[in-house]
Amino acid sequence: MASEEERRRQHRHRHKQRVLRGIPDDLVNDFDAAAHAARSDRSRITRQLWEWYARRPGAELPKRPAAPSIESDNHPK
Repeated sequence: MASEEERRRQHRHRHKQRVLRGIPDDLVNDFDAAAHAARSDRSRITRQLWEWYARRPGAELPKRPAAPSIESDNHPK
């Protein structure tokens, strides 16, 4: 059986976590859905945006998925 320290080491994140505050849950849900539709994930897209905003050489804005159709739009009209 693994020791307490071994268990902690196994569950540590490989990368330092960054926290963003004040983002409404509905925006997080929409962002996650859009990232999934673009076959990406929240971390990858956020990193691309940060690199572009900081004007890193070669950085480009991430590709956005197509806009949802009116029938599948979950927002009230």
